[in-house]
Amino acid sequence: MKKSKTIAIVEGAMMLALAIVLSMITPFKKLLPFGGSITLVSMLPICLYSIKHGVVRGLCVSFLFALFQFVQGIQEGLFGWGLTAGMLTACILLDYFLAYTVIGLAGMFRKKGMGGWIAGTVIALVLRFVCHFLSGVYVFASTGKIWEELDFVAENKYIYSLFYNGAYMLPEIILTVIAAVILYSVKPMREILTPKTAE
Repeated sequence: MKKSKTIAIVEGAMMLALAIVLSMITPFKKLLPFGGSITLVSMLPICLYSIKHGVVRGLCVSFLFALFQFVQGIQEGLFGWGLTAGMLTACILLDYFLAYTVIGLAGMFRKKGMGGWIAGTVIALVLRFVCHFLSGVYVFASTGKIWEELDFVAENKYIYSLFYNGAYMLPEIILTVIAAVILYSVKPMREILTPKTAE
């Protein structure tokens, strides 16, 4: 039992480190018209960890990933964006801690085969999109700074947030699911990642 916990901790650290490295690789950033960035399937390691070890451990690792993203946000000028205290708090919760922690839910259907892998991953990543979408609607649309980027949806903050966040989240979701399916199709990887025992 102690050995299995140690293995889970080590694997969690490895997957977290891999997710962090992949999050820094943004090959399609310059192609996005509104901002945001598409990483090299940076959420996949967290999803796979949750699939193998369960949602509880997955959420623990994804929270650490969220913490890293928050620190990155600070380095990129989060506190200099001109947000009020209330909007800043909402931004930190929605765009960082909630958005990245929900990735750990990917293992919710982990024992249902490929369909479970896909369903859990899609739900977790869609929940991340919802967090960013809500932030766009209730935080950034209120700043009045977004209309320069999307003049044609200037009157509708919901459409603005859908376009802005969907432009990078939809490709991220598709790429992550494709990568998960490929890994599931490789028998040795499937055997490594498929949970063997109940929680």
